[in-house]
Amino acid sequence: MGQIEADFQRSADTHLIAAPVPALVDAGIDLYFKDESTHPTGSLKHRLARSLFLYALCNGWIAEGTTVVEASSGSTAVSEAYFARLLGLPFVAVMPKGTSAEKLAQIEFYGGKCHFVERAAAVNEEARALAKASSGHYLDQFTFAERATDWRGNNNIAESMIAQMKHERFPIPKWVVVGAGTGGTSATIGRYLRYHRLPSRLCVADPEGSVYARYHATGDKGLLSDGSRIEGIGRPQVELSFVRSVVCRMHTVSNLESIAAMHVLGDILGRRVGPSTGTNFASVLTLATEMRARGEKGSILSLICDAGDRYRVSYYDEAWVRTHMGDIGPARSALLAKLT
Repeated sequence: MGQIEADFQRSADTHLIAAPVPALVDAGIDLYFKDESTHPTGSLKHRLARSLFLYALCNGWIAEGTTVVEASSGSTAVSEAYFARLLGLPFVAVMPKGTSAEKLAQIEFYGGKCHFVERAAAVNEEARALAKASSGHYLDQFTFAERATDWRGNNNIAESMIAQMKHERFPIPKWVVVGAGTGGTSATIGRYLRYHRLPSRLCVADPEGSVYARYHATGDKGLLSDGSRIEGIGRPQVELSFVRSVVCRMHTVSNLESIAAMHVLGDILGRRVGPSTGTNFASVLTLATEMRARGEKGSILSLICDAGDRYRVSYYDEAWVRTHMGDIGPARSALLAKLT
């Protein structure tokens, strides 16, 4: 506990970045992105990993020498490997084959081991089995993400975002837009907004292939799919940490739109962002376009989940994208039209 607290004290909060789009600014609409890529492990999942380790320690599930196991497509595992190394614990990440090589290298850099499965839907069962076989602990982000973080405050992401907006021309955002992998971030933000009686609405951007948007519309917890092809967000099944009732609206974003939006936002900010941030941005632009059409003014707040450096040989490789996703040209043109 002391080592994690010391690590926390060594870390500064992440920046809130304005993303000025002249046509939207002139219409009275301001866009902001909280840059979670500046955490020590490079992504939004650093917060989750810290919370999951603290939760497991406080519950007595982790002790000296405990093997820690997680089901993760990459970023969560990178951050958890960091905290496992901090505590001197063995760590194993269970993930689908095809996870980006950059993420695998980062997990291994922090001393973690990577264990692969053929199907994304099999990661939870395999992680649970590995933890049992090693008498270890399965962190289970998909169950515990929504309960491991104090959603009322205590330096959670929602509290930080709202505080950083204090001096903007529209300090209370009309919308907060996030993606959902575990659902922990959307649950934290949605609960925080309600607890503090803020009028902001929460929109979850769901990538093509994920079940969350359909679950939000139908309430069917038994939905299954082949899963998302945008790393880090979307799920092939409904996870316990996704709290449907705190989400005001959901957008399904196509793969091509996510990748095109990743490039468009990168051009606006002058830096590369990851594909899940592209999914967020596509949803942000949909909301902004609707607000402008209604003559509504205000701010929209979202996240930079991680940096684009992790995806140089995948989502930022034109040949890879064309082979695995298709031509992003039409989607990019449609997004650029929303900026004028």
